[in-house]
Amino acid sequence: MTASGSVLAGIRTFGSDVVDGFMELTHSSFALIGLAVAFACITLAARPDLRSMGEDRLRTWLHDRHVAVIGFPVEPGAVDRATAANPKELPREQAKVAFWLSKKYRVAPEPIAALVSEAYSIGARTKLDPTLILAIMAVESSFNPFAQSSVGAQGLMQVMTRVHNDKYDDFGGNLAAFDPITNMRVGVKVLQECISRAGSLEGGLRYYVGAANLPDDGGYSTKVLAEHFRLRQVANGQSIPTTNVTPAPLPVAKPVATPPVVATKAALPAAAAASAEAAPSTATSDTPAPTSEKVAMLAH
Repeated sequence: MTASGSVLAGIRTFGSDVVDGFMELTHSSFALIGLAVAFACITLAARPDLRSMGEDRLRTWLHDRHVAVIGFPVEPGAVDRATAANPKELPREQAKVAFWLSKKYRVAPEPIAALVSEAYSIGARTKLDPTLILAIMAVESSFNPFAQSSVGAQGLMQVMTRVHNDKYDDFGGNLAAFDPITNMRVGVKVLQECISRAGSLEGGLRYYVGAANLPDDGGYSTKVLAEHFRLRQVANGQSIPTTNVTPAPLPVAKPVATPPVVATKAALPAAAAASAEAAPSTATSDTPAPTSEKVAMLAH
């Protein structure tokens, strides 16, 4: 064999040895990795606490990494906390009411849509006209869920939180007064108690605003009933301007000797319709509260 042949044979032998060694090493490494993975799985299955700790650390690392990249944490579930809905997905009547209120009170239609939907849901359960609930919110807060009056009435329906403290217990406490849906539910409960005590809608509204024992309620019930009347017209498909106008008069109700029974749909007196223009419906959260403790008579 020539010298060059010997060199080539040596190179082939060396290359073959290197390849064989690499394959053996790789095979052994994969075997070791497989054993390590199997051991880790067995350990985690036997020790749920270690698995939970590992998951927590992984989530923390991913969260910190995300914050480092974009500058603030991302909360995919944040949309679940938003009081909003697509008004186009509401039933026809509710959608009309939502868009009308949105335009009149200059608030986004999506949150209004969620409030309208909830009002109709509450109305079905309580036998109260949902447009009455919405009218009270309109007069009380102009749909500002963070409104607070000078006497401490809070939220959409301006409930006296410190007076009706117990009604928020099932919702986690008093801070729930600023959750729009919770405030609606508590406000309707207070309204029901007021109507039940007064024996009529008009009397219930006087109790609600704290004017049950005063000569008048400062026009509060007139404002609410006027807005209620307009909302019923909108719900029925009528084209109603969002500016204050005098609606068509209603038939005059026959006088009764005793307080009327509270009905499922609140009847609107002619006086409320006739004075719609005189009683603006865009009142703020400081709607006249003739007493310093609005609806305080309903406390415990």
